[in-house]
Amino acid sequence: MNDISSPKAILDLGCTRGKIPGSVGVDIYPFEGVDIVHDLNVLPWPIEDNSFDMINAKHIIEHVESIPDFMHEIHRVAKSGATVIIETPHFTSLDSWADPTHKWHLSYNFPDQFTRGNYLADRAGVFQVMEKKISFGSFLMTWPARLICGVFGYNVWERYFSFIFRARNISAELRVIK
Repeated sequence: MNDISSPKAILDLGCTRGKIPGSVGVDIYPFEGVDIVHDLNVLPWPIEDNSFDMINAKHIIEHVESIPDFMHEIHRVAKSGATVIIETPHFTSLDSWADPTHKWHLSYNFPDQFTRGNYLADRAGVFQVMEKKISFGSFLMTWPARLICGVFGYNVWERYFSFIFRARNISAELRVIK
């Protein structure tokens, strides 16, 4: 039985200078506080299997060479039932296109490709989508997008209105299934 008072092992991928306190930080650059200096495109990562209860991957997935390989490594190093938090610019965000090191421009449904029954789950491991959100930025300029999403859903907004009323980021909370 798990002791709920024991600290959770947290992995912060692409942590840069803002590593989550108490986590193991991984970055390609040796910033102060980085625990493991490693290029996440080099596989396997120098991390033991089934090591982490939580994995934070904010603004890193858009930089990797292969998203299925990246997700496979997350699945490998995570414990069964671990929480994975991914945040990335939405494909309509100017932030997605402004950085020339971004290789991928993702949509609201990208996490669904790693769930049971989808072909990428066979290659990358199975995840359960717990929550997905799109953030839009300042309310004054984005209320039409928020209204469309609230009434018709994110898929309708993304298909018909997303280049008129742009988004900022996609965030997803996944659970590792082993």
